[in-house]
Amino acid sequence: MADKRNPETLLFYVNGKKILEENVDPETMLVFYLREKLKLTGTKHSCGGGGCGACTVMVSRYQPRTKTIMHFSANACLLPVCQLHLAAVTTAEGLGSCRTRIHAVQERIAKAHGSQCGFCTPGMVMSMYALLRTRPQPTLDDIIEALGGNLCRCTGYRPIIDGFRTFCRASDCCQANSMEGCSANGQSANDKNGAPELFCKDDFRPLDPTQELIFPPELILIAESQRPITQTFQGEQTTWVSPVSLEELVQLKGRYPEAPLVLGNTNVGPSMKFKGSRHPVIICPTRVSELYDITHTPQGVWVGAGCTLSAVKALLEKLVLELPLDQVETFSALVQQLGHLGGWQIRNVASLGGNIVSAYPNSDLNPVLCAGRCVLRIISQGGEREIPMNENFFTGFGKTLLNPEDVVLSVFIPVSEKGEFVRAFRQAPRKENALATVTAGMRVRFRPGTCMVEDLSIFYGGVGPCTVATTKTCQHIIGRPWNEETLNDAYTALLQEISLPPSAPGGKVEFRRALTLSFLFKFNLHVLQKLREMGIILEDVQGEMVSAIQGLPEQLQPCVQEFQEVPQDQPSLDPVGRPLMHRSAINQATGEAVYCDDMAKVQGELFMVIVTSTRARANIIKIDDSEALKLPGVVDVITTRDIPGKKFLSFPGMEEEVLAVSEVTCVGQMVCAVVADTKEHAKQGAAVVKVDYEDIPGPVFTIEEAIEKHSFFEPQRMIERGNVTEAFEKTDQVFEGEIHLGGQEHFYMETQSMIVVPSGEEKELKVYLSSQHPTYAQESIAETLGIPSNRVSCHVKRVGGAFGGKVTKTAMMASITAVAAWKTGRAVRCVLERGDDMLITGARHPVLGKYKVGFMNDGKIIAADLQYYSNAGHTADESILVIEKILLHMDNVYNIPNLRGWGMACKTNLPSNTAFRGFGVPQTLLVVENMVNDVAIKLGRTAEEIREKNMYKGQSLTHYKMEFDPQNLHRCWDECLEKATYHSRRAAITKFNEGSRYKKKGLAIIPIKYGIAFTEGFLNQAAALVHIYKDGSVLLSHGGTEMGQGLHTKMQQVASRELRIPASLIHISETSTNTVPNTCPSAASFGTDANGMAVKEACQKLRRRLEPIIKENPKGTWSSWIMKAFLQKISLSATGFYRGHDLYMNWEKQEGQPYAYFVYGVCCSEVEVDCLTGDYRTLRTDIVVDMGKSINPSIDIGQIEGAFTQGLGLFTMEELKFSPSGVLHTRGPSQYKIPALCDMPLQLNVHLLAGSGNAHAIYSSKGIGEPVLFLGSSVFFAIKDAVVASRQEAGLSGPFRLDSPATPDRTCLACATRFAQMVPASDPESSQPWAIHV
Repeated sequence: MADKRNPETLLFYVNGKKILEENVDPETMLVFYLREKLKLTGTKHSCGGGGCGACTVMVSRYQPRTKTIMHFSANACLLPVCQLHLAAVTTAEGLGSCRTRIHAVQERIAKAHGSQCGFCTPGMVMSMYALLRTRPQPTLDDIIEALGGNLCRCTGYRPIIDGFRTFCRASDCCQANSMEGCSANGQSANDKNGAPELFCKDDFRPLDPTQELIFPPELILIAESQRPITQTFQGEQTTWVSPVSLEELVQLKGRYPEAPLVLGNTNVGPSMKFKGSRHPVIICPTRVSELYDITHTPQGVWVGAGCTLSAVKALLEKLVLELPLDQVETFSALVQQLGHLGGWQIRNVASLGGNIVSAYPNSDLNPVLCAGRCVLRIISQGGEREIPMNENFFTGFGKTLLNPEDVVLSVFIPVSEKGEFVRAFRQAPRKENALATVTAGMRVRFRPGTCMVEDLSIFYGGVGPCTVATTKTCQHIIGRPWNEETLNDAYTALLQEISLPPSAPGGKVEFRRALTLSFLFKFNLHVLQKLREMGIILEDVQGEMVSAIQGLPEQLQPCVQEFQEVPQDQPSLDPVGRPLMHRSAINQATGEAVYCDDMAKVQGELFMVIVTSTRARANIIKIDDSEALKLPGVVDVITTRDIPGKKFLSFPGMEEEVLAVSEVTCVGQMVCAVVADTKEHAKQGAAVVKVDYEDIPGPVFTIEEAIEKHSFFEPQRMIERGNVTEAFEKTDQVFEGEIHLGGQEHFYMETQSMIVVPSGEEKELKVYLSSQHPTYAQESIAETLGIPSNRVSCHVKRVGGAFGGKVTKTAMMASITAVAAWKTGRAVRCVLERGDDMLITGARHPVLGKYKVGFMNDGKIIAADLQYYSNAGHTADESILVIEKILLHMDNVYNIPNLRGWGMACKTNLPSNTAFRGFGVPQTLLVVENMVNDVAIKLGRTAEEIREKNMYKGQSLTHYKMEFDPQNLHRCWDECLEKATYHSRRAAITKFNEGSRYKKKGLAIIPIKYGIAFTEGFLNQAAALVHIYKDGSVLLSHGGTEMGQGLHTKMQQVASRELRIPASLIHISETSTNTVPNTCPSAASFGTDANGMAVKEACQKLRRRLEPIIKENPKGTWSSWIMKAFLQKISLSATGFYRGHDLYMNWEKQEGQPYAYFVYGVCCSEVEVDCLTGDYRTLRTDIVVDMGKSINPSIDIGQIEGAFTQGLGLFTMEELKFSPSGVLHTRGPSQYKIPALCDMPLQLNVHLLAGSGNAHAIYSSKGIGEPVLFLGSSVFFAIKDAVVASRQEAGLSGPFRLDSPATPDRTCLACATRFAQMVPASDPESSQPWAIHV
């Protein structure tokens, strides 16, 4: 019977539902298809490049060859829909639902408190689910690998792991049967005395296989019985062809030699999205079976070029176990590299052949494949041939010896010979899921029974435009004995052979050159160890040298979360003080929680894309939108001329143009906006808008340039206690130093999102947005349009992370969106791409801190003079307020009698920096603590001695004359020393470092005193509105926004206590300006304090109204009392208002009461550092925090862990890189690395200080969102402590400069190993650097 199938029809399933799709556009990715076509918005769009995991889905395919079903996780943002023929896709909605039945995976992440803002949660759920479909009882290592491609900005990962590790077999749960306890149930690992738990694993439903969707039988039947047909899909700009035979593939490639072959779309997809690459034809050979053939021979294995990296890893792991050890050297090296290459989702789809021919300069695999003498089998219309992967194969950036029409058919990986050793090395900005900085593959073969080198191959990635062979260096070694003299010659030769100019892409040239030497040294030690094992040499590798080739510890340990149980006499109905789950956690886990961009489109809705400046400082000559307006779908272009009201926004300390009027002052400034019928059309329109500029000379980018040119925002601030100048003359010693702290991107998982909907009458607008401050957005829109605020209602359902970054710029973009809606009369949506978000919205302020400190020989600090320079960017934004908070916190916990601080916000031609969790405090305290560290080093004492000696004691006054009692600070300090067993570990670390030359451990304990509330007293007010309906249900509204910090959950707890009803009766729908007006921002760790008091007052009003009815019928039910009240015409609606603290700071008098109270905390962290590479691992962190009486310990501990992890990123990992012309290099997760699961401390213990209270906040609690972020610096100072040990062995002593973040490059060079010292410093005058230090 003739096959009548339409080859342009796609057949696939989504969540068990059959999908037939005609002629899909090849550029349509699954994430947008799910969200827009199928309305399955649980799959989130965050980075768009496969770097964050928020869009993770499970794909299932039937394998006719093996008659098995394969399940794997994949990034929906990289998965073209036209690649899904005969696949079954499962999303978070397909697992379970609040309306039916939730899945065990969804339940466990929610009830283990692993979901805060929730935007990453569906992706986490799907990665775990895909793992369970292949391994129903995974090990902890399996879980860590499965989640390696998923990022979370809120939690710190510990609760996610604790929830998911309950799926492990009991013997694997803690990976150590000898552990006394298990953290899987939230119980302390060393406490069997019934301590309160954050969650109980016994409450979890078991994993039920009957709940899983079955693989559609229809797809199996088609795969088994029907002949595959070539498919062709035609889009607006691209034609997609999917051949089914090798012969057809070769013909297609001959006909379209420039057409890329796409299997996993992990290279072509991002290139099209981020670089604007266009391909008229794309060939997808996923159905060509020959590309997946595996052929074993005695000489090695031929691996099909189409095999995924996960499949290659599994194959090689199997061979490593089956073959003799001397044959698997190359296999083992490749397995090692494959374990770190991308996330699990990437490895599940990326192909071996694609990885090779992409020819990335910093490829993980290519140096090993070249060193291992691998061979490619190539096919074209001219026939088959073999090409060795050697020094000639890679010819330049992204280029190889292959001809355009060639197809890589398979890769031959040979077995190793006796006397042959192969090793792989890599160093990356993050331990997992990060493109490498430098990689290496090295192979040596010895003459039988000798140490004479017969053959040697050394290849590097990351030190040139392509994989580099060090031929000259190898020639220095071949034919010589493998000994110290030979290797010393090789180091010198290698240094001469590999040279990088300061302008080399990626920068860090000294570090990269040092890594080439370090890797060769590590290879040397590996080889010596092997030769010793074979009896060819007699000398052992020296004990202190062995550490160089030992890996850093990786095993997660059980963690402790210690909090106080509620009083025994507290009513069971009263939820305050109990570890309740986040009220939206289940919805977030099922994908049913609605974020701004999840809202359904309004009829006629348009999409807006912003056009930004490409110049740092220039006059705008002309904006030419003619070409954009000609494109299909483009409706209009919005410029400053279209703004009917004010063309700038006002904020305390700032005035900023909504759209550039006549001049641009940074790259990324918003110039105009294109509105079109679709997002893609709007992007195309924005790309062709032409802006003519006339450059203005002399842009300022760095703090140093701003100081030189006196480019500052006013006012500049100064505060002084005592007489600093006189005090310096009376001290035993004076030291001057400085430290630079880089900026930090907010990297909220949900990018800036807003929808403006005109109502059609009386100039009304409904605005749905992701904002911390809906009232400011309301006011800004009203001012921009020239209408009253009562015509604009702003609605915030929830925010997918904010951290200070969704206040000023959000209001500005909402205003532009409103202008577009106003002008077109249609609803307009604006959702920023990750790269645009990072470019436009600013970040944490980089700060240069200079200090002069005078101290006595006993360690007492007598005087300190500190100067703070922040890089504010091109407008003031909140920079003056940040500078003020920097100066108000510069004492930290130290009573320095003579203290002076200067604060200047530098005006530069960079995007304006803005509020970020901590609001200047992390910057100021890093400078102060670094100063204290330098004093300790100068005196030869431990830093904790100096800290203890200078702490406030007894009733005290700050330098701005605010009185406080530091008793709980000392309690936190003493308890942290005890819980962390600090002194015994300090002794053990000293002993470890004495016996280890290239691995060093460091330990640091850091305190904090953090002021809570807004210094501007009017911002501390709050209001609430509570409705009780006749059925007894309660609707609660308040002025705070829910952004993952659990504010709505805590308000629910407050209302439950005050109304004395179950929390389940209370609902919070959204935050909106038409229910609670004139709200203040959810910021400053004051949301619970202010809104909680307002909710409390409203509920107390209602309870008082109900008291007569309750007394009349004390045994009645809540619903009966409410109905009775209604019948008696008693109002069941009440507002609550909290006036807040009257705080202030008088800068002229240099005194004030800027804070309501202080939060105290102390953190101790231990690290182990690889001095040769700068890599480190946080072995253990202990945190003790005084936060009064916790309203919800699970939420508060989650905030502590999340803030600490964000601080760890700030101080050790996260770097914003700008070009010398002011262009932001780091515009996505591939360039900018936030902490991932692999970065969490192996043991993270949190203790809430017992017996504490706070008379200044609701229920004696304290705000906790921001303070702990700075405690992430304990890892920075622990790294610095380890570096001190390394420098001592290099003969270096005394204070030294280590800027923040302590990235591997800075750490490695500071360690001053012999290899780091061999590399000559780059001459900055020789060429322009790739990136500047802003």
